[in-house]
Amino acid sequence: MAAVLCCYAFLGDFVLLYPVYALLFSDAGLSSWEISSLFALWSATGVVLEVPSGAWADAVSRRLLLAVGPLLTAAGFALWVLLPSYGAFALGFLLWGAGGALGSGALEALVHDELGRLGAAERYAHVMGRVRAAGLVGVVAAMGLAGPVFSLGGYPAVGAGSVLVCLLAALTATRLPEGRTPAPSEESWVATLRAGLAQVRAERSVRGALLLVPAVGAVWGALDEYTPLLVRGTGVSDGTVPYLLLLIWAGATAGGLLSGPCARLGRTGLAALLAGAAVALAFGAALRTPAGLVLVALAFGGFQLATVLADARLQARIDDARRATLTSVASLGTDLSTVAVYGAYAAVSSASSHATAFVWAALPYLVTALFVRARG
Repeated sequence: MAAVLCCYAFLGDFVLLYPVYALLFSDAGLSSWEISSLFALWSATGVVLEVPSGAWADAVSRRLLLAVGPLLTAAGFALWVLLPSYGAFALGFLLWGAGGALGSGALEALVHDELGRLGAAERYAHVMGRVRAAGLVGVVAAMGLAGPVFSLGGYPAVGAGSVLVCLLAALTATRLPEGRTPAPSEESWVATLRAGLAQVRAERSVRGALLLVPAVGAVWGALDEYTPLLVRGTGVSDGTVPYLLLLIWAGATAGGLLSGPCARLGRTGLAALLAGAAVALAFGAALRTPAGLVLVALAFGGFQLATVLADARLQARIDDARRATLTSVASLGTDLSTVAVYGAYAAVSSASSHATAFVWAALPYLVTALFVRARG
């Protein structure tokens, strides 16, 4: 199961468009506000579909949803390359957002339930850390290949490669194990959603764990989309951008691999991790040099580790029957926060620079670290 999961995560993120699609939007004549509006539309799609798709994953086959999601994403990428315009970019993000919503919650729930069926639920953070790391290795590999492929065939070449790996990811999802028997009726879908929300209202520990997920994952998840522009702002050529992005995502990959050894990190340790990553992000971006990206890489590693640990804390507190639903509720909070980050980023970067926007983005993590330390 772990091998298939890692393969699925790798293919899902081995997308050659990742390091260059912000450049594609810019080269198509879009302004910073228009680019940010596309990112906001992407997140808004998740906001609308996140919780219903999570409840749906508790009522139907989670494996099926994990297979359909990449197919929608592939269609979106094809639109971007074939019809490069604001309308096509927007429709592509709608498809990508829908595909991501189908997998959000379903993946975590499938992994936790299958581990529980094998009597190894305590290894969830270890397995998911490796799965997230495999996805980041896919990102790093895509960044390494994007430069040569882009030099050979431009945006059509990287777009075709991106569509192909999405199709392979959909095929891989069909090999995932699923031992549960989903409830078939529509009433079960609605009942699952209501029961999951009732658990959030009734249990303080669930609410706290649920709030921690967006507090940790939203900001750096939004900054991910702007890293090519941050790297370009250091003065390097466009052909060098994918190679320097390798450094940042190598740091994030290392953070995912550390989630197993750090699974029992306590309140003070998690607060220190968030504060340290925030300081590294601020100083690294403020340097505005390729050398400063080393600190940005360390920050992304810390944020990735904290994201996996926050998810593991949530999974430990929710019931199996409502696992995908409540995981999607947490993802909904992340999506809503991410939309706010996109707007704030556009305002700051338009008035100053991308580096300054990254520096200001460190502040929410310092606040989160203080709350974690003070209130757990």
